[in-house]
Amino acid sequence: MPVCLVTASNRGIGFELARAALARGWTVYGSVRTEELAHETASRLDGDFKPLVFDVTDHARVHAVAASLDNALDLLINNAGIISPKRQSPLDMDFDGFAETLKVNTLAPLAVSQAFLPPLRKSVNGRILTISSQMAWIGYRKSDTLAYRASKAAVNKVMQGLATELEPSNIPVALIDPGWVRTDMGGPQADNDPVAVAEGILEVAERLTLADTGKFFRWSGEERPF
Repeated sequence: MPVCLVTASNRGIGFELARAALARGWTVYGSVRTEELAHETASRLDGDFKPLVFDVTDHARVHAVAASLDNALDLLINNAGIISPKRQSPLDMDFDGFAETLKVNTLAPLAVSQAFLPPLRKSVNGRILTISSQMAWIGYRKSDTLAYRASKAAVNKVMQGLATELEPSNIPVALIDPGWVRTDMGGPQADNDPVAVAEGILEVAERLTLADTGKFFRWSGEERPF
């Protein structure tokens, strides 16, 4: 059965991804930031769930945890993300908050991907998916939540580059737009059910091949523009 890692698996899309993968009989590693969250998340999930304690912005800790894995990893889903700061318009920007958003949404997915490359290389079908956003689309000129939009546009470019570098290693790298999802981040008025979105993301993951590397997909499977 496949082995996957989902970052930020304790809530939202990450939790539903872990639950859906476990229901398929997969082994699931899920990152959480504290031991307390590790125990709490494991108690809410059935199946072969293995919590890993690290903050995605703590690169040394991420590498240490990755180095402790002995088995192959078939799928990495970079799910951790934030939508802060409160002030993030072009004319009123919290620049410290903007930098933190970039650390979590843009730099961390690359750092986590680099750290877990050794177990991904052990798999005959290693793949990397990163949760992006429809708000990353360059053709969309809205100016609200600019730090978030910019961080997701940036992670798209970062993952395109990683796809190019890993193509000779036969490790496809793709991006997923989950749409507007009813989670703590998306709010109760959002369009998409997180359970359906998680299932859709896993279906994309299961059929991902090298022909798809560097592409941006909707959670429902269609390729979408950058």
